[in-house]
This record gives sequence, structure tokens and C-alpha cells, in this order.
Amino acid sequence: MRIAGIVVGIVLALIGAVWVLQGLNSRLVPQSFMTGSRTWIVIGAATLVGGAALTRWSWSRR
Repeated sequence: MRIAGIVVGIVLALIGAVWVLQGLNSRLVPQSFMTGSRTWIVIGAATLVGGAALTRWSWSRR
């Protein structure tokens, strides 16, 4: 279960990073309905932090 938690955490963090970039209207990600919306910056940041926390917690478990 440790590896599954690490993988899920990394995937969540990456998804959160994409959402933040879309909310910031970055040219690195495709344009969509999420582009330039502060809502997606907040949701993405929360998802990124949650994914990082899950990864760290799973990594430190024994």
C-alpha cells in the first residue's frame, strides 16, 4: 500500500500543478474553460498540497 500512496500522491500533485497553471493562464498548458479563473488556482493549490502531503506521509510510513 505504501507504493500506491506514493503514486497516487504524485499524480494528485501533478494534476494540481496543471490546474494552477491553467488558472494562471499559462502558455504551458492547453486553453480551456479553466483558463484565467482564480477558482482553479485555489482548487489546484489545494490538490497539489494534498498530493504532496500524501506522498510524504506514504514515503515515511513503515
